[in-house]
Amino acid sequence: MLEKIDIENVLFLDIETVPAFADYSQLNERMQKLWNRKAERLSTYSNVTEETASPEQMYTRAGIYAEFGKIICISVGAFLKGELRIKSFSGHDEKVLLREFADLLNKRYNRPEHLLCAHNGKEFDFPYMARRMLVLGIPVPQILDLSGKKPWEVNHLDTMELWKFGDYKNFTSLDLLAAIFNIPTPKDDIDGSQVADVYYKQNDLPRIVHYCTKDVLTVAQIFRCYRGEALIDESSVVVV
Repeated sequence: MLEKIDIENVLFLDIETVPAFADYSQLNERMQKLWNRKAERLSTYSNVTEETASPEQMYTRAGIYAEFGKIICISVGAFLKGELRIKSFSGHDEKVLLREFADLLNKRYNRPEHLLCAHNGKEFDFPYMARRMLVLGIPVPQILDLSGKKPWEVNHLDTMELWKFGDYKNFTSLDLLAAIFNIPTPKDDIDGSQVADVYYKQNDLPRIVHYCTKDVLTVAQIFRCYRGEALIDESSVVVV
Protein backbone atom coordinates (compact mmCIF):
# COMPACT_ATOMS: atom_id res chain seq x y z
CA MET A 1 0.00 0.00 0.00
CA LEU A 2 2.75 2.49 0.92
CA GLU A 3 4.44 2.07 -2.44
CA LYS A 4 1.31 3.43 -4.14
CA ILE A 5 1.68 6.77 -2.33
CA ASP A 6 3.33 9.58 -4.25
CA ILE A 7 6.02 10.55 -1.75
CA GLU A 8 5.89 14.16 -2.98
CA ASN A 9 2.39 14.35 -1.49
CA VAL A 10 3.68 13.52 2.01
CA LEU A 11 4.70 16.20 4.50
CA PHE A 12 7.01 14.73 7.14
CA LEU A 13 7.09 16.58 10.42
CA ASP A 14 8.18 16.68 14.03
CA ILE A 15 7.39 19.09 16.87
CA GLU A 16 9.28 20.14 19.97
CA THR A 17 7.34 21.18 23.06
CA VAL A 18 8.15 22.59 26.49
CA PRO A 19 6.17 23.51 29.61
CA ALA A 20 4.25 26.75 29.08
CA PHE A 21 6.38 28.42 31.75
CA ALA A 22 9.92 27.94 32.95
CA ASP A 23 8.79 27.15 36.48
CA TYR A 24 5.73 25.86 38.32
CA SER A 25 5.59 29.06 40.38
CA GLN A 26 4.74 31.06 37.25
CA LEU A 27 1.42 29.26 36.81
CA ASN A 28 -1.58 31.20 38.06
CA GLU A 29 -3.49 29.77 41.02
CA ARG A 30 -6.14 28.11 38.89
CA MET A 31 -3.64 26.36 36.65
CA GLN A 32 -1.54 25.31 39.64
CA LYS A 33 -4.55 23.52 41.13
CA LEU A 34 -5.25 21.81 37.82
CA TRP A 35 -1.63 20.76 37.42
CA ASN A 36 -1.63 19.44 40.99
CA ARG A 37 -4.49 17.11 40.06
CA LYS A 38 -2.68 16.03 36.90
CA ALA A 39 0.54 15.39 38.82
CA GLU A 40 -1.31 13.32 41.41
CA ARG A 41 -2.69 11.05 38.70
CA LEU A 42 0.69 10.80 37.03
CA SER A 43 2.40 9.80 40.26
CA THR A 44 -0.25 7.14 40.83
CA TYR A 45 0.21 5.47 37.45
CA SER A 46 3.95 5.88 36.97
CA ASN A 47 7.08 4.92 38.84
CA VAL A 48 7.55 8.12 40.82
CA THR A 49 9.33 8.17 44.18
CA GLU A 50 8.25 10.33 47.08
CA GLU A 51 11.26 12.59 46.52
CA THR A 52 10.16 13.48 42.99
CA ALA A 53 6.38 13.26 43.34
CA SER A 54 5.58 16.88 44.20
CA PRO A 55 3.68 18.89 41.55
CA GLU A 56 6.54 21.40 41.46
CA GLN A 57 9.10 18.71 40.66
CA MET A 58 6.83 16.95 38.20
CA TYR A 59 6.21 20.19 36.28
CA THR A 60 9.17 19.29 34.06
CA ARG A 61 6.77 16.83 32.38
CA ALA A 62 4.19 19.51 31.57
CA GLY A 63 5.49 20.03 28.04
CA ILE A 64 4.03 16.76 26.77
CA TYR A 65 0.49 17.89 27.58
CA ALA A 66 -1.10 20.46 25.28
CA GLU A 67 -3.08 21.95 28.16
CA PHE A 68 0.08 22.78 30.11
CA GLY A 69 2.71 23.08 27.39
CA LYS A 70 3.52 24.96 24.21
CA ILE A 71 5.17 24.32 20.86
CA ILE A 72 8.50 26.01 20.17
CA CYS A 73 9.41 24.32 16.89
CA ILE A 74 7.71 22.52 14.01
CA SER A 75 10.06 21.13 11.39
CA VAL A 76 8.66 19.83 8.11
CA GLY A 77 10.21 17.97 5.21
CA ALA A 78 8.95 17.35 1.68
CA PHE A 79 10.44 15.49 -1.27
CA LEU A 80 10.71 17.43 -4.50
CA LYS A 81 12.50 16.10 -7.58
CA GLY A 82 14.67 13.74 -5.54
CA GLU A 83 15.55 16.25 -2.84
CA LEU A 84 14.24 16.37 0.72
CA ARG A 85 13.66 20.01 1.59
CA ILE A 86 13.34 20.75 5.31
CA LYS A 87 11.97 23.95 6.80
CA SER A 88 11.35 24.90 10.44
CA PHE A 89 8.81 27.15 12.08
CA SER A 90 10.23 28.16 15.44
CA GLY A 91 10.24 30.95 17.97
CA HIS A 92 9.13 32.10 21.39
CA ASP A 93 5.74 33.28 20.11
CA GLU A 94 3.80 30.05 19.67
CA LYS A 95 0.86 31.77 17.99
CA VAL A 96 3.06 33.18 15.24
CA LEU A 97 4.75 29.87 14.39
CA LEU A 98 1.47 27.96 14.48
CA ARG A 99 -0.22 30.50 12.23
CA GLU A 100 2.66 30.24 9.73
CA PHE A 101 2.45 26.45 9.81
CA ALA A 102 -1.33 26.54 9.37
CA ASP A 103 -0.89 28.84 6.37
CA LEU A 104 1.43 26.26 4.79
CA LEU A 105 -1.12 23.48 5.29
CA ASN A 106 -4.02 25.59 4.00
CA LYS A 107 -2.16 26.66 0.88
CA ARG A 108 -0.15 23.59 -0.09
CA TYR A 109 -1.54 20.54 1.72
CA ASN A 110 -5.27 20.83 1.27
CA ARG A 111 -6.17 18.12 -1.25
CA PRO A 112 -7.36 14.52 -0.62
CA GLU A 113 -4.06 13.04 -1.81
CA HIS A 114 -1.97 15.02 0.68
CA LEU A 115 -0.69 13.27 3.81
CA LEU A 116 1.04 14.18 7.07
CA CYS A 117 3.60 11.76 8.49
CA ALA A 118 5.27 11.74 11.91
CA HIS A 119 6.60 9.21 14.42
CA ASN A 120 3.91 8.69 17.07
CA GLY A 121 2.14 11.51 15.28
CA LYS A 122 -1.37 10.16 15.82
CA GLU A 123 -0.90 10.08 19.59
CA PHE A 124 1.20 13.21 19.98
CA ASP A 125 2.17 15.60 17.19
CA PHE A 126 -1.13 15.87 15.28
CA PRO A 127 -3.51 16.25 18.24
CA TYR A 128 -1.06 18.51 20.11
CA MET A 129 -0.89 20.96 17.20
CA ALA A 130 -4.66 20.95 16.73
CA ARG A 131 -5.28 21.57 20.43
CA ARG A 132 -2.79 24.42 20.63
CA MET A 133 -4.33 26.02 17.55
CA LEU A 134 -7.74 25.93 19.20
CA VAL A 135 -6.36 27.45 22.41
CA LEU A 136 -4.74 30.27 20.46
CA GLY A 137 -7.76 30.96 18.24
CA ILE A 138 -6.24 29.64 15.02
CA PRO A 139 -8.63 27.74 12.71
CA VAL A 140 -7.48 24.13 12.46
CA PRO A 141 -6.51 23.30 8.84
CA GLN A 142 -8.62 20.64 7.16
CA ILE A 143 -5.83 18.07 7.06
CA LEU A 144 -5.48 18.28 10.87
CA ASP A 145 -9.17 18.50 11.70
CA LEU A 146 -10.63 15.04 12.36
CA SER A 147 -14.15 16.12 13.29
CA GLY A 148 -16.76 14.23 11.27
CA LYS A 149 -14.16 12.26 9.31
CA LYS A 150 -14.32 8.51 8.81
CA PRO A 151 -11.09 6.60 9.58
CA TRP A 152 -10.23 6.24 5.88
CA GLU A 153 -10.64 9.98 5.40
CA VAL A 154 -7.91 10.83 7.91
CA ASN A 155 -4.79 11.72 5.93
CA HIS A 156 -2.28 10.90 8.65
CA LEU A 157 0.60 8.43 8.54
CA ASP A 158 2.48 7.34 11.64
CA THR A 159 5.80 5.51 11.33
CA MET A 160 5.36 4.02 14.80
CA GLU A 161 1.85 2.76 14.06
CA LEU A 162 3.00 1.31 10.74
CA TRP A 163 5.71 -0.61 12.59
CA LYS A 164 3.20 -2.12 15.02
CA PHE A 165 1.42 -4.24 12.37
CA GLY A 166 -1.58 -4.36 14.67
CA ASP A 167 0.41 -4.93 17.89
CA TYR A 168 -1.16 -2.12 19.91
CA LYS A 169 0.83 -2.77 23.08
CA ASN A 170 4.11 -2.10 21.30
CA PHE A 171 6.01 1.20 21.55
CA THR A 172 9.13 1.57 19.42
CA SER A 173 11.21 4.73 19.62
CA LEU A 174 12.42 6.64 16.60
CA ASP A 175 16.00 6.09 17.75
CA LEU A 176 15.53 2.31 17.90
CA LEU A 177 14.01 2.17 14.41
CA ALA A 178 16.88 4.29 13.13
CA ALA A 179 19.35 1.83 14.64
CA ILE A 180 17.81 -1.31 13.16
CA PHE A 181 17.57 0.29 9.70
CA ASN A 182 21.15 1.56 9.98
CA ILE A 183 20.11 5.22 9.86
CA PRO A 184 22.29 7.76 11.74
CA THR A 185 20.78 8.55 15.14
CA PRO A 186 18.98 11.89 15.47
CA LYS A 187 19.74 11.80 19.21
CA ASP A 188 23.50 12.32 19.03
CA ASP A 189 23.29 15.75 20.68
CA ILE A 190 20.11 15.98 22.75
CA ASP A 191 16.89 14.03 23.13
CA GLY A 192 13.33 15.01 23.91
CA SER A 193 13.80 14.86 27.67
CA GLN A 194 16.44 17.61 27.48
CA VAL A 195 14.56 20.10 25.28
CA ALA A 196 13.02 22.10 28.14
CA ASP A 197 16.38 22.61 29.84
CA VAL A 198 18.03 23.64 26.58
CA TYR A 199 15.20 26.10 25.97
CA TYR A 200 14.70 27.63 29.41
CA LYS A 201 18.11 27.24 31.06
CA GLN A 202 20.49 27.46 28.09
CA ASN A 203 18.32 29.73 25.91
CA ASP A 204 19.47 27.79 22.84
CA LEU A 205 16.51 27.53 20.50
CA PRO A 206 18.70 27.01 17.37
CA ARG A 207 20.08 23.83 18.93
CA ILE A 208 16.54 22.56 19.40
CA VAL A 209 15.61 23.46 15.83
CA HIS A 210 18.62 21.52 14.54
CA TYR A 211 17.57 18.51 16.62
CA CYS A 212 14.03 18.76 15.27
CA THR A 213 15.22 18.81 11.65
CA LYS A 214 17.23 15.64 12.27
CA ASP A 215 14.10 13.92 13.56
CA VAL A 216 12.24 14.90 10.39
CA LEU A 217 15.01 13.49 8.23
CA THR A 218 14.94 10.26 10.24
CA VAL A 219 11.16 9.90 9.87
CA ALA A 220 11.48 10.38 6.10
CA GLN A 221 14.31 7.82 5.94
CA ILE A 222 12.30 5.25 7.91
CA PHE A 223 9.32 5.79 5.63
CA ARG A 224 11.55 5.06 2.65
CA CYS A 225 12.75 1.88 4.34
CA TYR A 226 9.16 0.77 4.83
CA ARG A 227 8.68 1.19 1.08
CA GLY A 228 11.81 -0.83 0.31
CA GLU A 229 13.64 2.21 -1.05
CA ALA A 230 17.23 3.28 -0.57
CA LEU A 231 18.04 5.93 1.99
CA ILE A 232 18.27 9.42 0.64
CA ASP A 233 21.85 10.70 0.47
CA GLU A 234 22.76 13.63 2.73
CA SER A 235 23.73 15.61 -0.37
CA SER A 236 20.08 15.51 -1.39
CA VAL A 237 18.87 17.05 1.89
CA VAL A 238 18.32 20.81 1.74
CA VAL A 239 17.54 22.79 4.90
CA VAL A 240 15.85 26.05 3.98
